Amino acid sequence: MSNLQDRAAARLADPAVLSDRVPFTTWLAVIGATLGAFMAVLNIQITNAALPDIQGAIGAGIDDGGWISTSYLITEIIVIPLSGWLARVFSLRRYLLVNAFLFLAFSVACASAQNLGQMIVLRAFQGFTGGVLIPLAATIILTMLPKSKQAVGFAMFALSATFAPAIGPTIGGWLNDTYGWQYIFYVNLIPGAIMLGLLALSLKPSPMRLDLLPGGDWPGIATMAIGLAALQTMLEEGNKDDWFGSPFIVRLGVVTAIALPAFVAIELTTARPLLNLRLLARRNFGLGTLASFLLGYALYGSVFILPLYLSQTQGYNAQQIGEVLAWTGLPQLVLIPLVPKLLQRFDAKQLVAVGFALFAGSAFMSTHLDADFAGPQFLLPNIIRAFGQALVLTPLSLLTTGGIEAENAGSASALYNMMRNLGGAIGIAILQTAYTRREQFHSNILGTSVSLTNPATQQRLTELAQYFQSRGVADPATAWHQAVVAVGDVVRDQAAIMGYADAFFLLGSGLVIALLVALCLRKTSGGSAAGAH
Repeated sequence: MSNLQDRAAARLADPAVLSDRVPFTTWLAVIGATLGAFMAVLNIQITNAALPDIQGAIGAGIDDGGWISTSYLITEIIVIPLSGWLARVFSLRRYLLVNAFLFLAFSVACASAQNLGQMIVLRAFQGFTGGVLIPLAATIILTMLPKSKQAVGFAMFALSATFAPAIGPTIGGWLNDTYGWQYIFYVNLIPGAIMLGLLALSLKPSPMRLDLLPGGDWPGIATMAIGLAALQTMLEEGNKDDWFGSPFIVRLGVVTAIALPAFVAIELTTARPLLNLRLLARRNFGLGTLASFLLGYALYGSVFILPLYLSQTQGYNAQQIGEVLAWTGLPQLVLIPLVPKLLQRFDAKQLVAVGFALFAGSAFMSTHLDADFAGPQFLLPNIIRAFGQALVLTPLSLLTTGGIEAENAGSASALYNMMRNLGGAIGIAILQTAYTRREQFHSNILGTSVSLTNPATQQRLTELAQYFQSRGVADPATAWHQAVVAVGDVVRDQAAIMGYADAFFLLGSGLVIALLVALCLRKTSGGSAAGAH
């Protein structure tokens, strides 16, 4: 017995064991920060379910209503790369607490917006303050947790990055139908108050470094902000405006093509860059960031394309769509907390590969669409997708950030998270455009087959005309017209279904590329999470 006690005492005195002990206040900081990141990501998608009601309440047109989401996304993607530097200038505690409070304040203000202009401005400020919460959560995990505990931290962070986009439409649809669209913004208040309390209790005060402001990378900040704003706007509005058929989109493209390369050139030549882009030359960080970009493409692309399919071809309302998407989100609440345990038995690279393979498989399962393929048929693909998403982000984050020094944690977190969001914006634009083009293609092909000169078509029209006459349509010409309209509706619906099937195939193809990228990552030095570093 004494030998066992001696060994236990020796282990407790071991510096390696002592270094892995995490103070309770540090866990409070991680929980508070990841809760903030969850709310920031949730607010990207949560308004989509209530967009028609919001548009009606503030008098916005169908096309203009898209700016309610676009304004949030533009400012969010701009502030993500700025956050690491601004946290040094104003101190992490002060910068995070102020922005968390402002995020809640602007959330309440959005619920009180009276017109489109007010809503766009308030959503922009909400995105600018909320965007701060995403990279700083990852930075806190990288800098405040020992390597052996970072798997747990990134599992918590994964709930914001993969669970929030999946569950956002479900929460938004339920709140909108049950209480009204304003509660989509009020829902932030209770978790936001908890977040503020946890961060205020756990983060230590530190002095501001206002002396860093004059020496800041202002040319880099300006070119980055202009380039990302132009790119995000172009991606959001491009398909609606027929891309480069629109002078507005052309101008945005020119601004993007000038500003972003200038930003890269500045960052690679200035003595004090806003972001250390040279981190991308490291194999695992560069490939992991590319995989994160492709993950964003699939995450946000799938949440975009599936609700559209269900609403346009199956007639689902917001709450019904949310119930279908819940089977992608809710299983992750159970699965993601198990990932750190899996990392103790399997290599992180293996889990990432399996996760991307499952996610890709779920997308390809959704390519066999027909008029009867609705919510129940998406159950199995959505559960498989939930498993895939749950397995990807935590080990991918560990592989990508392994070996990142504390001084580079801000740049690494900003690049990693910015690229995932940018991948989402580009993914939605690609899928939206691909669907439009493929739907037109299938419509033309089907229209050629369903010609009025085709005997089979004439026979079908005759049968439909007789059906309408038997239902009370006295005029033969009117009955024939209704028959032609009915056949046209069938052709249009079938072309739409085939267009969505092609979009799901494109989604799966992107995930296959992500799988190939993941296979090029270096393996960890062991099966444990700590081995990832």
